[in-house]
Amino acid sequence: MTARTLIAHDIPALTVEQTGREAFHMLNDYHVKHLPVLSEGKLVGLLSEEEIFNHKLSDPLGTHDFSVLPLFQVLENEHVFEIIKIMGDHRLTVIPVVDKEGNYLGLVQQNDVLRYFAHTASLTEHGAVLVLEMPLRDYALSTIARIFEEEHVRILSAFVTSVPNVEKVELTLKLDRHDLARAIASLERHEFEIKESYGETDRTELLRDRYDALMHYLNV
Repeated sequence: MTARTLIAHDIPALTVEQTGREAFHMLNDYHVKHLPVLSEGKLVGLLSEEEIFNHKLSDPLGTHDFSVLPLFQVLENEHVFEIIKIMGDHRLTVIPVVDKEGNYLGLVQQNDVLRYFAHTASLTEHGAVLVLEMPLRDYALSTIARIFEEEHVRILSAFVTSVPNVEKVELTLKLDRHDLARAIASLERHEFEIKESYGETDRTELLRDRYDALMHYLNV
């Protein structure tokens, strides 16, 4: 999944001729906290609510000095993981997409990124969730996958999270079965630490309820 495929075509960019007041109204209308600003089709900056109120609302956006602000953008062929990293690191609600010549193509909205993950993380599939913790040097997904295959369990999705200030990682797995007793026993024989295990029906239903709530929030 690339930036181009996630472009939200229903949210327009601002232009340098528009005023801060117009920009403020557009942020409210589209429920975002940032919008790209263009000059002759080229991206000149990403305007935030804070930046609007650093100037008179009647001033054209062209009077803003965007050169002193970070210019966040992604190329059209950038992978969704890079988009998530930039948006998360800088708390962006949108990120502009450009081609290799710097022409503005559109923007990716935070909600569309959340929607993408909700649909690709197998949250709607039946099965259990297992969280393993291990030293970073011992992490090998191929070894873990082989253990599950031997117990006839399929991995539907996997997420690796670093443990802060410790050379450890957490591996969160969504699996296609509820009964993981044999798989867990096999993992423990291989000295993997089981941090959390959610295999009960009520826990699975809770995860599905949270998925439904997210979809409702995103107006899907």
